[in-house]
Amino acid sequence: MEPPQRPAPPTRAKPARMNPLRVVAIGGGTGLSTLLKGLKAYVPAPMEPYRPAPGRPTISELSAVVTVSDDGGSSGRLRTELNMLPPGDIRNCIVALSEDEALLSKLFRHRFDKGSGLEGHSFGNLFLAALTSITKDFSEAVRLSSEILLTRGHIYPATASNIQLEALMEDGTRVRGETKITASKGRIKELFLIPPEVRPLPQTLEAIAGADVITIGPGSLFTSLIPNLLVRGIAQAIVNSPAIKVYICNLMTQANESLGLTAAEHIHALNNHAQAQLFDYALINRRPASDDMKAKYALEGAAQIVADLEAVEKLGCCPVLGDYLEEGGVARHATDAVARDMLNLAVQAAESPRKPVMEPDPAHR
Repeated sequence: MEPPQRPAPPTRAKPARMNPLRVVAIGGGTGLSTLLKGLKAYVPAPMEPYRPAPGRPTISELSAVVTVSDDGGSSGRLRTELNMLPPGDIRNCIVALSEDEALLSKLFRHRFDKGSGLEGHSFGNLFLAALTSITKDFSEAVRLSSEILLTRGHIYPATASNIQLEALMEDGTRVRGETKITASKGRIKELFLIPPEVRPLPQTLEAIAGADVITIGPGSLFTSLIPNLLVRGIAQAIVNSPAIKVYICNLMTQANESLGLTAAEHIHALNNHAQAQLFDYALINRRPASDDMKAKYALEGAAQIVADLEAVEKLGCCPVLGDYLEEGGVARHATDAVARDMLNLAVQAAESPRKPVMEPDPAHR
């Protein structure tokens, strides 16, 4: 299937480099931290000299841009009580990029099950709260945490401002707050930030401008992905960047957030909120879920996302198919396969820009 003629790409300020690559991953929730685990394998360890492996992409700089709209659980309590940004998604990204992921994962995700004021909080959230109290700056607390834990990348909150989400539903009602939006049963028509004119960190814009690859997803469409694009300047910075832009499609719909939306409808919603055509490529799973997994998700009103490839192409986005579904207790992205295919795609696209790629090279499978 040949994609239709695509619009001419924007003039690139510099050609994408073959190797090593500068990667910016944008998102939130479990999806972003899962992707970062896969990408970390391509980043040289701290203090180690760069030794390129023939035929293997390498990441010279990895940056994560993380949404900060969570208002539930431990993050929500700290946000209310300490007037700080919610640390939960940031904490997960720090763990994903840390050197000793297994130990730190247990420590940072340890949740106190008793104790006045402690019950329900995770250690990682309290760690970030303590550093924020010392530095008086959440972004600096994140930077210092990354240094302390030897992360293989930079982590930036999408904005340093205290924001809330507000959703306009298709029935005309409005729902404010991430927790209430996630719990709502109607279809979301449009998302807004309150207040609307918040700005990103300068480092975020610098990372996007200098990137060779920018990814958005996987993650909850309206509470993990779109909020980043509503921060003033981020969407335009993505459009202006000479990077290759890749959407990593979710595996399953969410009954309370992406009711029955197809792959193309996810991309369309992202483009609409960014007020621009964002993506060159979309990584889309082609592996069917098992009958047991389908039945489990059906109980929640969710289903596997339909890969409507022709509709994706009509949005000016070239679909790339891969076996990205892993099944455990829930459906998760096969992070190693996603990272490998995305980076190989970036190298191939740098050599032959705009060349359609329907499936990764079987030699890499």
